[in-house]
Amino acid sequence: MPAKENNKYTPTVGKRKCAVARIRLMKEKGKGIKLTVNEKDYKEYFPYFEWQEMVLRPLKAVGYSDAIVSIKVYGGGPKGQVDAVAHGIARALVAQDEELRTTLRKEGLLTRDSRIKERKKPGLRKARRAPQWSKR
Repeated sequence: MPAKENNKYTPTVGKRKCAVARIRLMKEKGKGIKLTVNEKDYKEYFPYFEWQEMVLRPLKAVGYSDAIVSIKVYGGGPKGQVDAVAHGIARALVAQDEELRTTLRKEGLLTRDSRIKERKKPGLRKARRAPQWSKR
């Protein structure tokens, strides 16, 4: 189901593990790329250069140089949040322009990584780790 375009922005959702990112992408000519995550600049919210590059990856893959992206992200850890933001931005780009789908699909940015933590089972220490056992 395509996202509705409310006036200027395109709202989408990106997910990874327990992290959920709500994205609002707006095309603005001549303004450069401006990303805010939870009311902070993305460089402040994601302090590591590697994380910053992963957030910008969908925009760089399609050659966007002018966009305003407002992001609300919650749940999970910082790495899961980074991946959720990248997934959400990629989905927003496709919602605005369907022709970008093939480019983003080749980069692997549209695929939802569905791996989540396995639950702990009763009688075990962790999901699969059994208690230590001694034969004698």
